[in-house]
Amino acid sequence: MSGRTPTVLVFDSGLGGLTVFSELRTALSGANFIYAADDAVFPYGRLPEDVVIARVVEIMERLIPLHRPDLVVIACNTASTLVLPALRSRFSIPFVGTVPAIKPAVALTRTGRVAILATPGTVKRDYTHQLIQSFAGGIEVELVGATGLATLCEAHLKGYAVEDKAVIEEIAPCFVDRDGKRTDVVVLACTHYPLLLETMQHLAPWPVTWLDPAPAIARRAVDLAGPVPPRTIPADATAVFTSGVAITDDLRRALRDRGLPAMTIEAMPPHWH
Repeated sequence: MSGRTPTVLVFDSGLGGLTVFSELRTALSGANFIYAADDAVFPYGRLPEDVVIARVVEIMERLIPLHRPDLVVIACNTASTLVLPALRSRFSIPFVGTVPAIKPAVALTRTGRVAILATPGTVKRDYTHQLIQSFAGGIEVELVGATGLATLCEAHLKGYAVEDKAVIEEIAPCFVDRDGKRTDVVVLACTHYPLLLETMQHLAPWPVTWLDPAPAIARRAVDLAGPVPPRTIPADATAVFTSGVAITDDLRRALRDRGLPAMTIEAMPPHWH
């Protein structure tokens, strides 16, 4: 990719990948971006594993020939823990995934107790448990499957009111004070969650380090993309939705504010509906 303007495709089941896109846009400021959200199926966490794999491969088979990206970032933990092997075997372009930041959390904790705040799908994934076994020896790890937090994050970004009580119910299991060990690091193992970070910080029963994986993902993307030439005019950036049924005026403004002024619908209704 060196010496020319690369195109980067950022993909998520919904809008959480915008937290990753923000870091990528800074790190690869000269690149063109496509942000794709599979809002026709969101959230992925409720779907069987084989359905998620088939769905993401189906979408990539549509979007990759259409946009010809040089690099694809799967900005979704639920998808990344399942589909990366299938994508890498199907396509020749590089893929960057998003997985729970367990190793960095272990390095940061001072109390020896960390929480992994994730979707139920990511919590039950063998991949997640293997990461814990590999990197969290001697550390107390609370695996918290938040059933509705990603949906609350989407609602917040679209301009809807989100009640504090609902957020507290989702994050409360992260905060454990037992056997002289109090949670001091919370891994945001869903890219949606940083969208409500200020609210979660305000509602937390005590201060913790909230670990957002987006900067590390951006660094990996830079490693793969190599030097990107600077641009004298703004790079292209477009948001693509597979349904677009919930695009509110507030969401349009939020996307523009995040550097995505253009929006298109690439209709891909789920075949099982």
